[in-house]
Amino acid sequence: MPKTLCKPKESIAYRRAGTVVTVAASALLCPVFATEAHAFKLFGITLWGEEEQTVDVIDPVNYSVTLNAEAADDDLKAALENASHLIQDKDKPVSGDLGLVIKARDDRDRLIATLYEKSRYGGVVTVLVDGTDIDQLPPTPVFDPSRPVPVTVEIKPGPAFTLGDIRFEGDALGRNPADYGLVQGGDASSLIILKAGDRIVEDLKNEGRPLAKLDNRSVVADHETAQVDVVLTASGGPVAPVGNVGVNGQKSVDPEFIRTYSRINEGRPYNPENLKKAGERLRQLGVFSSVTVREGDTLSPDGTIPVNITVAEGKHRYFGVGAQYSTIDGFGLQGYWGHRNLFGRAESLRLEAAVSRLGEATGYQDLDYSAGIIFSKPGFILPSATLNASIKAKTEHPDSYLANTVTAATGIAYELSDQDTASAGVELSYSDTEDAFGNNEYLTFSLPLEYARDARDNKLDPTEGYRATLAAKPSYEIFGSTFFSSFEGSVSGYQSLGAEDRVVFAGKASLGTLVGAGNLEDIPATRRFYAGGGGSVRGYAYQEISPYDAKGDATGGRSYAVVSAEARVKITDSIGLVPFVDAGTVSEKMFPDFSDVRIGAGLGIRYATPFGPIRLDVAVPLNRYEGGSSYGIYAGIGQAF
Repeated sequence: MPKTLCKPKESIAYRRAGTVVTVAASALLCPVFATEAHAFKLFGITLWGEEEQTVDVIDPVNYSVTLNAEAADDDLKAALENASHLIQDKDKPVSGDLGLVIKARDDRDRLIATLYEKSRYGGVVTVLVDGTDIDQLPPTPVFDPSRPVPVTVEIKPGPAFTLGDIRFEGDALGRNPADYGLVQGGDASSLIILKAGDRIVEDLKNEGRPLAKLDNRSVVADHETAQVDVVLTASGGPVAPVGNVGVNGQKSVDPEFIRTYSRINEGRPYNPENLKKAGERLRQLGVFSSVTVREGDTLSPDGTIPVNITVAEGKHRYFGVGAQYSTIDGFGLQGYWGHRNLFGRAESLRLEAAVSRLGEATGYQDLDYSAGIIFSKPGFILPSATLNASIKAKTEHPDSYLANTVTAATGIAYELSDQDTASAGVELSYSDTEDAFGNNEYLTFSLPLEYARDARDNKLDPTEGYRATLAAKPSYEIFGSTFFSSFEGSVSGYQSLGAEDRVVFAGKASLGTLVGAGNLEDIPATRRFYAGGGGSVRGYAYQEISPYDAKGDATGGRSYAVVSAEARVKITDSIGLVPFVDAGTVSEKMFPDFSDVRIGAGLGIRYATPFGPIRLDVAVPLNRYEGGSSYGIYAGIGQAF
């Protein structure tokens, strides 16, 4: 029976990658002159609207294109049209007659690759340019410039193939093909076959074999039985520990710090996951514009595998300004200056200041002010420890109280694992407050303790996983000789539906309690519990949810409970809608009694950007306080929780 050896997917993959690189290089090296209209940009990213661009093309040639794939079903035809650059760029001229032929040949490769991805190994793609098959055109074709050049793409997809005989050889021998998505009679998509080979190599490397590779990927299609036989051969190479860790590309950052902070320890077993985590860890420092961590191609004479860390430093000094607006609190302005590599080991220093309630306050004395100095030293004593220190001052005027506060704090955060962090520190805070209990001054010494577990797949826009925190803050108020402690916990979870995460259900629950202090007024107003606002129960004003005294003044509470639920629905790849509901209660008692639960509901819109979704939420209180806020509008970067 006739058989055909099918290996074009590998070569097409390389050609496709090469095309992307070429296009990217052209975009960098060639000036493009364009005019824009009806579009809004932030940091060079178009947030909404469309850009009208006029691009200068040398020797422009226009064409018309017809794609005929009558035997293809709707899904296959849509995939073919999406893969065709001739179709996608049909309104854009190409550069010269030869440019059109090159585009047509590249399109044929793309379409064949798409057929293989859809298990159509018997498919035939024919491309005619001006009525002539592209394989029959002369080396330098010339077309009639008086009209668009007609291009016809004829596709006969053929039957869908299934997997036939599947064999693993070499160091892949003994592994179950089904564990890699290869099942006799199952889907024969070239993507599944490629992924299986990659996973075999990945598994071998996870066994400590840094030189593991795929020696052979044989894919043979039998057109009589419509089956594909697959042979995957891999060699694992020797098990090798990590050897010398080299660092290059750095300028002002200490290379020994980079080596130590990466936590790629010489002598430990090789593990590709450790290299990946090292790169992520170094990128999170904010000092480097790029980080690459890669093992060597050969073993050292001592049988170890060398590892190289290549970095490119970004700008260490930065500054910025920002603005915000709230329907309740008016306008706010912020400014900051920072240094990301103060002493050469990624120490960061940040100076910041803000003013808010502009337009709402009756005078400058009623504005909210804040200023702070924040210092952080990663790799403090141990690579997994970070020293944090800060001094902050602020004047705030929420409806519940007026407070002037100065707080100095220092502490150490320690990474227990990739997901777990524990922190402990000391804090001294002075506050001068005016609230339902009159004018009072407090000087409070505290020992903040926190444990956090972050198992989210993405910190700004999670689709799976959860995050949980537990915090305790034993405190002593010096002026009143009062001991009290706060205890808080929260957990948020995320679950997506569908292969492309088109819908994500998100939920969060938070609880808190204050223990100690005979009277509520013995606890600083800034340490009592309130709810309401953008990070709590949306629709209510900031700290509006609280117990109230006989005069109608908010007192704050000893305990709280807040829950939130959202459905994050993608409308397009960039735009999403988020219906949500929040509920919360604050109680004078040590444990919430749920006698007064306040609920807010609303709708949000999200716009996806490379630095996280831009968020805009509108909410209303379902059981509004008399004279309280009737709605709230909230904006920010990242999801609400």
